[in-house]
Amino acid sequence: MKKYLCTHCKFAGTAIILTLCPTEQRGTDCAPYFGAVMKIDLPNHTASQLCSDDDSDQHSLRSRKRAATRLTIRREAIALGLAHGYENVTVEMICAASTVSPRTFFNYFGSKEGAYISAHKPLPTAQQHRDFVEGAGPSVFRELFELICGTFLAAETDLELFQGRHRLIYQTPELLNREKSRISEMEEIFAGYVLERFQHEGRSTTDTPDLEDEAHMVVALASGALRFALQKWVAGNFTSTRETLMRTTSALIQRVTTNEHWP
Repeated sequence: MKKYLCTHCKFAGTAIILTLCPTEQRGTDCAPYFGAVMKIDLPNHTASQLCSDDDSDQHSLRSRKRAATRLTIRREAIALGLAHGYENVTVEMICAASTVSPRTFFNYFGSKEGAYISAHKPLPTAQQHRDFVEGAGPSVFRELFELICGTFLAAETDLELFQGRHRLIYQTPELLNREKSRISEMEEIFAGYVLERFQHEGRSTTDTPDLEDEAHMVVALASGALRFALQKWVAGNFTSTRETLMRTTSALIQRVTTNEHWP
């Protein structure tokens, strides 16, 4: 009797257990044939890869679910803040609107403020950091702007949510002060990146005593350029893509820093 491998299989340690059933049972219930099995031993690295792939899929699914829950909570929190004022919104109101428990809320954000001002600082990857420090381009300012923009684009993907959050923060002094502190902390980190770039180029405070001030000036200019781009992004008549806006701003930086149209 010819046999083929049916779909009833499972992974067990370092082997795959496959159920065999007769050809004539193809597409039918092969439960009566579950007694006929075949064990295929796998190399350790193959077995490990199968386990790893399964774990990765499960981790990816959990990550997507967590991201979706986080986004829902944040979206409802911002909507409530705009409707009632930040100071009048409670965690209970946010939980009710998001259909999550207070325990779930605090697992994600830790505090009411956390739903509006993230403690997480969106930073470049280790590779992006290294590429910037070891870069050989002529404009550290422009390259820093593009690095910060790339990080921002990865972190902020929802225009409507960003516009609402931006509007709420700027009409709420408590949130605005916290957001300014968060931005200052990130600017210090980027100033450190610029100093690393200068040092990689062979520059030092021995030769240039105000090198740290120069690094902070580069960050201040890049931050100003980013604010310029963001103000256009949150404008009601914005029709372009974020990527196009950032490229356009980068081109403006190139024009200004090369004095192309200056007298």
